[in-house]
Amino acid sequence: MDNRRFWEAEAENWLRFARTPGLDAYWDYRDAFFDKVVPPPGRATLEVGCGEGRVTRDLLARGHRVVSIDGSPRLLLSALDLDVSPRYVLADALALPVATGSCDLVVAYNSLMDFDDLPRAVAEVARVLQPGSAFCICVVHPVLDAGQFAGDAPDAPYFLRRPYLGSHPYEGAACEEGVPMTFRGWSHSLEVYASGLFAAGFVIDALYEPIPAGSSTKADKRWAEYPLFLFLRAVKM
Repeated sequence: MDNRRFWEAEAENWLRFARTPGLDAYWDYRDAFFDKVVPPPGRATLEVGCGEGRVTRDLLARGHRVVSIDGSPRLLLSALDLDVSPRYVLADALALPVATGSCDLVVAYNSLMDFDDLPRAVAEVARVLQPGSAFCICVVHPVLDAGQFAGDAPDAPYFLRRPYLGSHPYEGAACEEGVPMTFRGWSHSLEVYASGLFAAGFVIDALYEPIPAGSSTKADKRWAEYPLFLFLRAVKM
């Protein structure tokens, strides 16, 4: 599965989806991620899988010095529409164009599950980080990928539709207010994420299953009871 090509092909849909107010859940979760998981700005922050740049822009607003990489040329060009700077670099997560030990923070917000070789990607992050530095991660919650609600009612039960353990290819479609979007990547169990981090020399020191801020719709009510995202902070030993 070549997810770099997939996200390049899906770039225009993602731009409409990500930049149309009210469609994407990022805005309901980002403050919790930055407040609970991300440490204060240091010397050099790297974002891996920056897409159209919204996390980078939020890191900059919080005082971070950021270099951002992605595998989609179209998404990187769109990032430059809102932030004209040389910080955006076309690169592969398996071969980061960053010197060993040159970063004191790496952020992967909803990108780690899109990398086709999770262990190698995590090992590359470990290479560029200084010892004692943090790798801050958001992923779609593994339980969410493995299941679905039994209907549209706010109190509809949630059930698993396939095995949870291990790693499985994932693809799902959404259409909000006429904006279509297909998501494709990998669904990894929590053990797979943790094992990849441990093998690369990380220790997990924070884990959150956040609830959205300011939920008001019936659909959002579900996410106070079921996890939509998983936040992790891992420290390189």
